[in-house]
Amino acid sequence: MATPNLTAGCTWRLHHGDQEVARLIVTGSDMPWVHAKVETLPGFEEFRPLFTEQERAVDDEDWEQADVCYTRLRRALTMTFPDGSPVAEFMLHIHDDGTAGWRWHDEPFAS
Repeated sequence: MATPNLTAGCTWRLHHGDQEVARLIVTGSDMPWVHAKVETLPGFEEFRPLFTEQERAVDDEDWEQADVCYTRLRRALTMTFPDGSPVAEFMLHIHDDGTAGWRWHDEPFAS
């Protein structure tokens, strides 16, 4: 697989089923993490509480609850690279301040 575009300003997309629910506009990267500004779209709001719960669990170092949130998010959401191809695996954090950080891989993470 070719390296995806991580250039500032490129857009990765978050989907729930066939609906695009957020655009992640890259602001930089610190591998393995990519950072972005989040543009929410209709359909995103139902997931905001889960992202907030995930962030709180990470802040509290409650890794079990963070994993529960991650699993729920990954069952409901998919991500595409800027070229529109699917991201096989990702760990996404969307923060209350409208920013995001994620890491991705072109193969599913080991369970």
